[in-house]
Amino acid sequence: MIDVQNLRWYAVYVRSRHEKKVHQMLLERELTSFLPLLETWKQWSDRKKKVSDPLFRGYVFVNIDIRKDNINVLDTEGVVKFIGIGRKPSVIGEKDIEWLKKLVREPDAINGTVASIPAGQKVRVLAGPFKDLEGVVVKQGRETRLVVFFDSIMQGVEVSIFPDLLVPIAGETKPLPGDASEHSGIIAVERHFLRL
Repeated sequence: MIDVQNLRWYAVYVRSRHEKKVHQMLLERELTSFLPLLETWKQWSDRKKKVSDPLFRGYVFVNIDIRKDNINVLDTEGVVKFIGIGRKPSVIGEKDIEWLKKLVREPDAINGTVASIPAGQKVRVLAGPFKDLEGVVVKQGRETRLVVFFDSIMQGVEVSIFPDLLVPIAGETKPLPGDASEHSGIIAVERHFLRL
């Protein structure tokens, strides 16, 4: 019987191009595995095809009791190691996993991943599918680019978002484009953003 009180999310580093295989093998071992995939269109000279690529190359997430399941995970073909400090795997918060799930449901908003946090305005999203998400602005304009950084795996995701949906986080004085305090335009912008 699974003791859900001891279940935590962890990231495992896997061999190059083994993300999908490792994810499937973990599921076959009856372990909870999550692989954030982005669906994109690839163009070849003779055809166009929809493909699913990992959001973070080399990473698969598992929800396990580390004391009972760590060997089972490490024995999975393609798994290199747990991501952590020294020999201690880092726990990934449930909130981070939920944000990753939300991000992959909005593939058109994602511009790519980054391996470090750029300097800039820290903001919170007011409305839409990313409501309450926090990140750092990297480019301002009609569609602001925001980086959401996941400390536990030292990776970030760059997202396009309308500036009217952003509000500076207290303590930051750098202004944002547009007036984020005017909520009158948020509903219209949110509808467009959700493509309703």
